[in-house]
Amino acid sequence: MKKFMNDAGAILTQSLDGFATAHADILTLGGDHKFIRRKALRPGKVALLSGGGSGHEPLHAGFVGHGMLDAACPGQVFTSPTPDQILEAAVEVDTGAGVLLIVKNYEGDVMNFEMAAEMASGPIARVLTNDDVAVENSTYTTGRRGVAGTLVVEKIAGAAAEAGMGLEALKALGDTVNGATRSMGVALTSCTVPAAGKPTFDIGPDEMEFGVGIHGEPGRRRDRLRPADAIAEEICEAIAKDFGDISGKRALLFVNGFGATPAMELYLMYGAARKLFESRGVSVVRSLVGSYVTSLDMAGCSVTLSLLDDQALKYWDAPVHTAGLRWGM
Repeated sequence: MKKFMNDAGAILTQSLDGFATAHADILTLGGDHKFIRRKALRPGKVALLSGGGSGHEPLHAGFVGHGMLDAACPGQVFTSPTPDQILEAAVEVDTGAGVLLIVKNYEGDVMNFEMAAEMASGPIARVLTNDDVAVENSTYTTGRRGVAGTLVVEKIAGAAAEAGMGLEALKALGDTVNGATRSMGVALTSCTVPAAGKPTFDIGPDEMEFGVGIHGEPGRRRDRLRPADAIAEEICEAIAKDFGDISGKRALLFVNGFGATPAMELYLMYGAARKLFESRGVSVVRSLVGSYVTSLDMAGCSVTLSLLDDQALKYWDAPVHTAGLRWGM
């Protein structure tokens, strides 16, 4: 294992120190490295709070700032943040309008965010993201996994909160966006958790893991590596089949890298996916390509299609200023 680190046990805190220093104009680090929060909180605005295991950067801390999250709780690598972390962050960012929790559908995340919500004294609501169509159950989940589509929910709900939308309406919007979003991924290599010091799973040089999760958990099947067009076709077919009839729909097409895939390959996959969805009558009106919801050093990518109505399109286009996403400002 070759990684830029001093000690596996300190890699998260030292990384957070660097992250907070690099982006001190927009965010600040909570005590004991429990959370990252927006530097300038807005009184009377519903606060958006998310989090999860580290190793998926820039998700979630990289999306703290204007137009997205007010706070993010980083757990240890691929490990949920604790209820006390989440509660402390919620108290810190609640300025009187309540807190919306955006939670990926993993057992530890769901349990710990629920416990924190039960302990909270102020108004609180939850959106559960479960956009992965690859498998219904996996090592970490009961039901579909929350993957790259979580970014879409955080962006659209974040913009709506910035515009003054109330807690109940934000929850309804988040649920609607999640319901209009589907994802699926494929891995070409494993990732290596620093504390483990070895790859999470073994995969041959001519193999791929189809439908892999963002923690390296198993997908639909192990298969021989195929041309990019064939991989894109199977992913897009699975997404389209899960949606049903998508002809005539407007959509955001998001191709996400898992951490070790060059932009050249991501754009190649985007081009293939766009042709396939457009052949089904989808109008791709917005695009996002890059490594935003990663799995440490895994090579691979996911494809996300999110159907956009007028409201979702407006909030997707709204200004955002975070470490990981920035436009319109």
